Amino acid sequence: MNRVPSMVCAVLVGAGLALSGCSSSGSGGDQGSGGSGGDAKAEGKIGVILPDTKSSVRWESKDRPALEEAFKAAGVPYTIQNAEGSTDSMATIADGMIADGVTVLAIVNLDSDSGAAIQQKAASQGVKTIDYDRLTLGGSADVYVSFDNNTVGQLQGQGLVDCLAGKPSNVVFLNGSPTDNNATLFTAGAHSVVDKTPSVKIVGEQSVPDWDNDKAVTIFEQMYTAADGRIDGVYAANDGLAGSVISILEKNGRAGQVPVTGQDATVEGLQNVLAGTQCMTVYKSAKEEAAALAKAAIALAKGESVDAPGKSRDDKGNRDVPSVLLTPKAITKDNVDVVISDGGQSKDEVCAGQFAAMCSAAGL
Repeated sequence: MNRVPSMVCAVLVGAGLALSGCSSSGSGGDQGSGGSGGDAKAEGKIGVILPDTKSSVRWESKDRPALEEAFKAAGVPYTIQNAEGSTDSMATIADGMIADGVTVLAIVNLDSDSGAAIQQKAASQGVKTIDYDRLTLGGSADVYVSFDNNTVGQLQGQGLVDCLAGKPSNVVFLNGSPTDNNATLFTAGAHSVVDKTPSVKIVGEQSVPDWDNDKAVTIFEQMYTAADGRIDGVYAANDGLAGSVISILEKNGRAGQVPVTGQDATVEGLQNVLAGTQCMTVYKSAKEEAAALAKAAIALAKGESVDAPGKSRDDKGNRDVPSVLLTPKAITKDNVDVVISDGGQSKDEVCAGQFAAMCSAAGL
């Protein structure tokens, strides 16, 4: 999947507020002093470090603008930067934010060890920390904000089983990055459904380092060759990996014949769903997740308790992390409109060019 352009603009609507933002990507970030909205000004300053622009287009095109507008509406100073896939860059950015006076630091870790080191340093300086989207195993975050990632995997597994329609099937798993705890949870959730389906046989399973779509092409082609092409379904952990799988299936004249799962409800993923080359995807509203992060961060900045009714187990740290866990939605050709009506993607982008007729056929 292509990297996002250097300038990303998005318009989001949520919680009764019209949210619009324009931001620059890269290791540099945006800083704001907050706006005049909200009943009370939050004290302190919030820092957010996004992971990259490669694993998913969502970080810059969806999360950043939603976070910016939530912080502006609350009148809280903030800074948002992107580590561009480098643990060294993330550590350097975190050091700079702490030195610059952030009182709350939210990170999407690139791996648990580097994330835990950042959180330990922040805590030593009296800075509260939040795990955003990915739990840092062995970390010390005050709260974790994400979707229920085991449920994401269960939706993917059930989607694959449904698309196979009870036929005897050889299936392979193309998992996300082995250093991403979310990928572990997605896979576990999917296995909990697929493994108990008598008609399905798992004939291969590989993880994709760093969620790299180019590496995924090579890995899946090797899996396809090893199985002598006898693959009837593919668990792909997100839409980017699904696109890699589909490219190899197209090369072998089997795209649309082999169900493929996905996640993130990206433009490309939704188009593949409409075209029938991808069985399903999972929608996790960036607007909803960003709003939950902003609410938690602002509460911590004000010295208030965070409403985090869930618990996420961190065996490495031997603790249960207070969590805000949101509910994901399975998306098939029959309900692509759910993503568009929520503002997750625009109809103009999804239904461009050759996909216009497909959108009409799907009632969009």
